[in-house]
Amino acid sequence: MNEFVLIAGMMLVTFIPRYGVMALLGRIEMPGPVFRALRFVPPAVLSAIILPAVLLNSEDGRLDLALTNSFLIAGIIAGLVAWRSKNLLLTIVVGMAALWVWRWLLMSAGG
Repeated sequence: MNEFVLIAGMMLVTFIPRYGVMALLGRIEMPGPVFRALRFVPPAVLSAIILPAVLLNSEDGRLDLALTNSFLIAGIIAGLVAWRSKNLLLTIVVGMAALWVWRWLLMSAGG
């Protein structure tokens, strides 16, 4: 029962601030610069989520630019595929394959 109350509370805390903004956007005309600025929110949020996972060592949080950082190598390959192909599914598949292959290569070389 406590889990249900917790989930319901989190739902309300998340939904209420967003609903207010959505209700206002339906009634108020937003200026053009605001809409142009909002185009950059998804890339900024995605970068804030992905870059720490790719660039930082998971054990101590230090910057890890070595070839042994499989997330970095896979991220670079996925970034190049995304840039050239503009295909999200292909980017995900190639990025995951690059991660697995690079980890396999590192394990094979080290052990």
